[in-house]
Amino acid sequence: MDRDWADPELDLGAVAARAGYSRYHFIRAFKEAYGETPGQYLTHRRIERAEEMLRGADPSVTEICHLVGFSSLGTFSARFKTRTGLTPSAYRTTYVGRGAALIPGCFAMLWAGGFPAAHTATSKKRPGSPAAYGEEQDSGSGPEGTEP
Repeated sequence: MDRDWADPELDLGAVAARAGYSRYHFIRAFKEAYGETPGQYLTHRRIERAEEMLRGADPSVTEICHLVGFSSLGTFSARFKTRTGLTPSAYRTTYVGRGAALIPGCFAMLWAGGFPAAHTATSKKRPGSPAAYGEEQDSGSGPEGTEP
């Protein structure tokens, strides 16, 4: 769960099966071990990640909501306020500006995997277009693309 915390499609049944338990036995065993259900644990992890992003990066609250795995801004805001006592915007206003510069949103989204490959400029190349930086060349020639 900690590895895939930002995946909005994280499936409790799959996690339980991977652990070798039925869904309901997994919930009981998890709560006994951690003091909260897997859903509560996941929500707390996502809110903690959102707090970090609100303090250190400048994507919008909506972008952060989706980056940490919530699909609804309303649910994210309500859960965030319940956990921290502040709305995400009020939290950012309260904790930003204490000396640290914010990381630009584009870098934060790239780090968090927020740019799906299907929507990048290089994902749909025209046939016959030259290789982009870092892509393999199939010419079979020397390292610079010329014959040795």
